Amino acid sequence: MYSSFLSRTTYTLFLGFVFYCLSSCGIYSFTGTSISPDIKTISIRNYTNETGLGPAILSQNFTEKLKEYFLQNSNLKLVKTNGDLQLEGSIISYALGPVGAQQGTNQFQTGQQNRLTIRVRTKFTNTKDESLNYEKEFSFYDDFTLNQSLSTVENQKVETITDQIVLDIFNASVANW
Repeated sequence: MYSSFLSRTTYTLFLGFVFYCLSSCGIYSFTGTSISPDIKTISIRNYTNETGLGPAILSQNFTEKLKEYFLQNSNLKLVKTNGDLQLEGSIISYALGPVGAQQGTNQFQTGQQNRLTIRVRTKFTNTKDESLNYEKEFSFYDDFTLNQSLSTVENQKVETITDQIVLDIFNASVANW
C-alpha cells in the first residue's frame, strides 16, 4: 500500500511539474500561442477601408474583431500605442465575382455562384524580436448562390470572411503558423 501511494504521488508530482513548465515559462500555452514571457502588451491601430466598398462599418468591425480575438486568446493587454506587439493595416480589396462558369443561353458563360472576397494588408511589429516582423496580405472568400442577392447575404458573408482573416492574422502573429 505504501509503494502504491508513493508511485501515485510521484506520478502526480511529475504531471504537475510538466504542466508548470509548459504554462509558466510563457513559451507555450494551451491556446496555441507562442508568446515570449517578456511580451505583455499589444496595440492594434484602426484598419482603414481603402476600397470604399462594403458595409460602412467594415473597417471598424474588423478592427474590433481583431482586438477581441487577441484579448480572448492570449494573455496580452491591449494598449492604445507602443505595444510590445503592434498591428496595423487596411482592407485593400472587396470584390464580388462569379465562380463555376457554365454555358448559358446564346453561348455566353454565366457563373453558378457568386464569390465575395476580402483582402487585408497587415503590418506586424514585434518590438522584442524583429525577426518575427512581417508585412503580409491575408485573403478569404465565401460563395453564395445566384438566386441570392449580395444585400441579403452580405452581413453573414462578411462576418465569415473577416473571422477567418482575423484567425489567420492571429496565427501568423503569435502562433507562428
